[in-house]
Amino acid sequence: MSSPPSGKGSPGPPVVTAATAADPPTPTGLRSLPVPGPTARRSDGLLPDRSPGLSGRIPGQQGGPAAPRAVPPLWRRLWPLRRPAMSSAVAALALAGSGVLILHLVQRQTGTTGLLVGLGLALLPLPFVLGALAWLNRTARVPTRHTLFCLAWGACAATTVAILANGWASDFLIAHRGARGETLGAEFATPLIEEIAKGSALLVLLLPLRRRHRCEEDRPCGRWRRLLWHRPGTRRPAHFRPDPGGRRRARSRPRTLAAGVVLGGVTACGFAFTENALYLGRAFTADRQARLDAIGLGEPPSLRDFDGTVHTFVLRALLSPFAHPLFTALTGLGLALTLSTGRRWPARLGAPIGLLLAMGLHGVWNAAAGLGTDGFLLVYGLVMVPCFAALVCFSVWAQTRRGRQSARPG
Repeated sequence: MSSPPSGKGSPGPPVVTAATAADPPTPTGLRSLPVPGPTARRSDGLLPDRSPGLSGRIPGQQGGPAAPRAVPPLWRRLWPLRRPAMSSAVAALALAGSGVLILHLVQRQTGTTGLLVGLGLALLPLPFVLGALAWLNRTARVPTRHTLFCLAWGACAATTVAILANGWASDFLIAHRGARGETLGAEFATPLIEEIAKGSALLVLLLPLRRRHRCEEDRPCGRWRRLLWHRPGTRRPAHFRPDPGGRRRARSRPRTLAAGVVLGGVTACGFAFTENALYLGRAFTADRQARLDAIGLGEPPSLRDFDGTVHTFVLRALLSPFAHPLFTALTGLGLALTLSTGRRWPARLGAPIGLLLAMGLHGVWNAAAGLGTDGFLLVYGLVMVPCFAALVCFSVWAQTRRGRQSARPG
């Protein structure tokens, strides 16, 4: 480009538009546009642009009309869960209300003395189970607020839902199936209700359903991947964040899988605490009533007066303190596999298969109680002990694998 020659009679100052040798060549057929200055860039369309080349172009850009800001509906502006502090306060109040309700339900079945005795005895195995999960949490590094939420959910909300739903399901099955309905309730309805009630805590923590999800590569993906992936513009928890390696994700990543086991185990630990308090308090109340009846009949006291309480404590607190954590750990493991794997079918089937395995193992455990002492010991030795050993082996593998990855340079 060259500037026209200006003579003496030309009005106004000369216009200098000569291009230097450093300027890039302008493609043929394209019109060069002036670059807006700093003032126009900072104004973001609020000040009028004097350049004619940019007027009337893209809204919200320099020189164009400001884009209208979308106003959310009134119910979304007044919805309290949009603020994290308000959401935490609502969750705390809901858990506190369910805690008061579950205490009332347990006290109505056990009495005040039975409730206190049941709570005291149920506390004894709790430090050992939580200590084992805390050791595994060295690999998962789940935040303390998540573990406290899961513990409170299992002890308050899940048990409240389970007691109410189990009672309704049992009444319905007995009314329609008679004696067979009680067996169906213990072997099928109870595992279904309890595992869903416990696993819902994992869904609350790990599935942000209020927003739309997408894969890392911004490509269309399956239904489960859209539900189980990260929020746009936000970061997922560190223990469920995939590696930035495309398809080389954390399907064998120990931290992700260990986090699912820890969250599921802690939730089930709170559930088992309240359930043990209920059963132990009920057994103590029955033994005390039997003892009072024996005193009324003139029988001397005996060491066998509280055999029911001792039997319940040995069965639930000594032989099977890890039963409920083992069940719900399968749900957490399947959900962690769904969140971390980069393959299509494991992502779709991980969480459902984990939940079904938890329900099946829970149903087998409940059915073993009606097989007598020999049948119970057989199921305990052939099913529960190998599953618990597999969980211990997984924990050791996760710790070892995590240690190797931490020691690896880079």
